[in-house]
This record gives sequence, structure tokens and C-alpha cells, in this order.
Amino acid sequence: MPALCLLNPHAANGRCAALAQPLREALPQVPLVLPENVAAARQRLLALPEGSRVIVAGGDGTVHQLLPALVARRLQLAILPGGTGNDLARALGLARMGWREALAHAQSAPASAMDLGEVATPESGPQLFMSSLTAGFDAAIAIRAQSAPNWLRGQPRYLWATLTEIGQLRLYPLRVEADGVLLHDGPMLFASSLNTPSYGSGMPAAPGARIDDGELRLLRVDAFGRLGTLAMMPLLLTGQHLRHSRISLSGFKALRLASPTPVPLAVDGEPLPSATDVSVRVRPLALSVVRQAR
Repeated sequence: MPALCLLNPHAANGRCAALAQPLREALPQVPLVLPENVAAARQRLLALPEGSRVIVAGGDGTVHQLLPALVARRLQLAILPGGTGNDLARALGLARMGWREALAHAQSAPASAMDLGEVATPESGPQLFMSSLTAGFDAAIAIRAQSAPNWLRGQPRYLWATLTEIGQLRLYPLRVEADGVLLHDGPMLFASSLNTPSYGSGMPAAPGARIDDGELRLLRVDAFGRLGTLAMMPLLLTGQHLRHSRISLSGFKALRLASPTPVPLAVDGEPLPSATDVSVRVRPLALSVVRQAR
């Protein structure tokens, strides 16, 4: 039996809170926690016995904030998808489940280990991520999406942010080294590290990526102007982007990004302070998760 069900009442702009009463009725013997803030949520998880199973109702942002506690206590994570972006749930095969089906799955399905990523900058120190570390234009989009109208959800929210950012498009001078090999040194649109096959609320950016293969994927998009970016984005949204000669995808275990000017960053869609020196590495099989049977 799960030790705890944690619901983020702020996920999906507050819509996830509607699950509170149905969850109380469906899980009468499992404590339901609606934490006031991230610190309170982490404190509840850190108090659990090591290896306990925890049901988390929320999206990528919710899970991201809980990663330190989940890893520290070796907890089993079972997700009820309920956020604006659910790319981890997609990678686990859960995104299309209704909440009742996902809840039944969360209680009884076995758990297995998945990789995580870790990003470190002088400005913010090390942070874990489960889906993406974005650097450059797509990070600027994730940051812009935070201020999108509340009625926009999922990909429409990111499309709004994308069109807004294209209006003030800039390129970023980046030196990119993966596993000690120099891949790029010059202006580019973005260089992002992906663990899940999709990011940005469902963009199929890293086809074939697996969350348990001991690698992250580097999605590198070289220099584009405004019109080129407008033409490229539909390719990214439909998974056709790798046909373009200025877009590449490759696996890595350790990555370094360096720039003479601060580059915008976002981790699992959450803003990080801009930085000039970014280190990324894979943390193999660091988190225990419940996924759909493969």
C-alpha cells in the first residue's frame, strides 16, 4: 500500500486540486497531503521510511521539486498526471490514462529504476532533473510560458510563448563539449539535454530516447533567423526536425556549455538563473518509478 498520496493543489493552474476529494474517497487508508509549499512537501517525503511508495498528483514541475527527497529516501514514485506539462508521464506510458486507471496502476504495478540528469552552474549549484535541461531559445520559451494566459494549457501554452519569443529572437554564442569532444563553438539557437523522448508538453524532440539507458540526449539547433525558426518549429512539433542539416541529436554522459554572455536556462520547464558555465551529467538509475508494462 502507498505510504502517502501527495497532491499539488497549484498544478495545472489550480485544476489539479479538484482531485482531492475523489482521492480521499478512493484511498481512505492512505494519508492525502496538500502541501502549502515545496519545503513542506519535501519534509513529508523525508520523514517516510526508505523505499516507501508515494503517489504524486501533479505535473513535471511538481515531480521536479520533489526529486531531492525522492532520491534521498529511495522512494518509489507513482504519478497521477495532472500538470500543464506531463512529459515524464508520457515517457512512463501514463499520460493517456484517466486518473482512476492511473491510480489503480500506481497502487499495484511494480517499480523500476530510471536515469536522472544533473545540472550545475556557479549561480545555482547542482540540481536534478528527470526530463530536460534547456539552454538558449527553448529555455526562453519555457520561462515565457510561465506568464502565459491561464486558459492556455499544454502545447498551445508553449506555442504562445514561442511566437512571443520569436519576435525578439537572439542567438547564443555557445561552446559545446560532450564527453570531452568539442561539438560546436559559435552562435546557435539552443543546446538542450533531454532524458525523456518529449519535452515542452509533448514535443517529440528525442525520438528513441530511453529513460533507463545510462545516457542523456543533446538536441543541438544551430543558427536560424526569425523566418527559419518559424519554419523549423512545426518540424520540431511533429518530430520531423532531425531531417534538417542544422539540427542534430546525440547521446552523452557528461556535457559542458560555455558562453561569454549569460544563457537562459530552464530545468524540467522551471526557470534557472542564466549562466555562462553549465555542466550536465547523467545519474544512471537514480530514481525508482512505476511505469506502464512494456
